[in-house]
Amino acid sequence: MPRRYDPDRRDRIVEAAVRVVAARGLGALSHRAVAAEADVPLGSTTYHFATLDDLLVEAVRRTTREWLDGLAAWERGLPADAPLADAVADLVAESLAGDRARLELEYELYAAALRRPAVRPVAAECVEEMAAVLGRRTPDAAAARALAALLDGVLLQCLVSGRPFARAEVREAVARLVG
Repeated sequence: MPRRYDPDRRDRIVEAAVRVVAARGLGALSHRAVAAEADVPLGSTTYHFATLDDLLVEAVRRTTREWLDGLAAWERGLPADAPLADAVADLVAESLAGDRARLELEYELYAAALRRPAVRPVAAECVEEMAAVLGRRTPDAAAARALAALLDGVLLQCLVSGRPFARAEVREAVARLVG
C-alpha cells in the first residue's frame, strides 16, 4: 500500500495533544491518546515526536504563541496615552470573562515546566516575550518583568481560588508598579 501524502499531520498531532490536555488534563497525555484524537496511526505520533516531552514542548509552544500574539495585538491596539493600569485591569477582566477552559489549559501547559525540564525553555521564552511586549508600555525592563509576573499571578489566583476579580486592586497594583 503506498504512503499517503499528509503534510499537515504533524500540526494535527500537536492540535490533538492540546485537545487531549484540555479535555482530560496533562496526566492523560500519551502518544496513544493523541493518535486516537488525531485519527492517525500510533507510529505517526512517535515518528514526529520521539518522546512525549517533544510533543508536550510543541503543545506548549502552540498555546503560548496564541497567548503572546493576543497580548501583542492588545498592546498595539492601545492608544498611546492609555492609562496602563486601566488597560491591564481591563485585559485581566476580559481574560477571565472569556474562554475559561482555554485559560486553564494555557496555565496547565505553562505549569508543566515545573516538572518537565524540556518545557522550561519554552515557558521562559514566553515570560521574556511577555515582558518585552509589556515593556513597550513600562518605564524599564524590571517594571515590565514585574508586570508580567503580576498579570500571571492575578490570572492564576483567580482561576484556582474562585475569588472574584477585583478590578480596583489590580488597577492599584499596576499603578504602583509602573508609576
